[in-house]
Amino acid sequence: MLNWASQFNICCLLDNNDYPSSYHQFEVILAADAVDSLQLPAGNAFDELLRFHNTHQDWLFGHLAYDLKNEVVNTLHSSNPDGTGFPDMFFFRPRIMMMLEKNQVHIGMENATVDHARDIFQQCLEMPAAIADNTAAISQPLQSRLQHDAYIAAVQSLQDHILRGDCYEVNFCRESFIEGADVYPPALYHRLSQLSPAPFAAYYRLNDRYMVCSSPERFMQKKGNTVISQPIKGTSRKDKDPQQDEALKKALFNNAKERAENVMVVDLVRNDLSHTAVRGSVKVTELFGIYSFAQVHHMISTVTAEIRPELPFTAVLKEAFPMGSMTGAPKIRVMELIESHEKSRRGLYSGAVGYITPQGDFDFNVVIRSILYNAATKYLSFQTGSAITFYSDPEKEWEECLLKAAALRKVLSASETTVP
Repeated sequence: MLNWASQFNICCLLDNNDYPSSYHQFEVILAADAVDSLQLPAGNAFDELLRFHNTHQDWLFGHLAYDLKNEVVNTLHSSNPDGTGFPDMFFFRPRIMMMLEKNQVHIGMENATVDHARDIFQQCLEMPAAIADNTAAISQPLQSRLQHDAYIAAVQSLQDHILRGDCYEVNFCRESFIEGADVYPPALYHRLSQLSPAPFAAYYRLNDRYMVCSSPERFMQKKGNTVISQPIKGTSRKDKDPQQDEALKKALFNNAKERAENVMVVDLVRNDLSHTAVRGSVKVTELFGIYSFAQVHHMISTVTAEIRPELPFTAVLKEAFPMGSMTGAPKIRVMELIESHEKSRRGLYSGAVGYITPQGDFDFNVVIRSILYNAATKYLSFQTGSAITFYSDPEKEWEECLLKAAALRKVLSASETTVP
């Protein structure tokens, strides 16, 4: 499916990698070739998205970039450099859709016939089963606008703000980038998915701009009037020894610091959902759930709400965006501090990619564990971050950023045959 979709300038592949969840609806869903599209900067993007959806009443795929925060809170701004150039909002109505579900393939097309669908199915079968890896190992050095001393000073400054009571926690990120990178994005997606399969993985192409994503986190899903959000806060390494691995999971569950951070983001999500929810309907259906992924264990909580039926689907998205797990608390103040202390514009990173159904339901991930690439300028970027609290050790936060960057660099430097 990915090989077949790569011929189109606009496409989106979403894959849950067989992770078990009662909330998953499709194993894989692919949208390819835009019949219509909507591209907007922050300003009135959510209103235009609702108008676009009402006009077409069809499936829409696309993204909400982090800098839509400037529309959600009109006193915010984004002035840091942006190397990848994704628009603040983009959605497209696909000409072709494919869904994998319970050993079945569903194919839909604009003005389709059964013969058209069968033809596409046959085209996919005739594509190579493997991804052609035309990407050589990248030798260019990683660069950053936030080197060690400046990073340490920024963390200490944020801790001063926490001490003064300006905020409680800040998700602080650092960009790594490579200029002159010549890569084949489908191969990067394949490498990333093989190394670290995740339930909200995505391959997304918007003309010359690409995202390959191995996200473990759902931002928000809407089915009918019910919405869920599943923030992640709390991470532990895994161990090959089953007993030791079980001990690590228990230690994560009982870790007071991780619990405090998780509760803080849960409260933030509860507050965000309350603005559009039926009174009394916001509930925490799971707190401190421990879930295992390819590389780590995560602490995940689930918050649900019933949205007031008179509100459009865009209302709940706008009130909850950007997600609290990627900002901190209180949200508006920490977004101001993020802008003043980070040195790169986040853009699509820590935004959301997903779909909207003809009925106004939706499902969006959190864009983390992702590589962004501008093929026109050959600029490749990924960002890593951590939660800064008063008790954070700046040097350990720096080491965590380097560790996460090394994991993504491994994807860039590995050959297809060496990926486990």
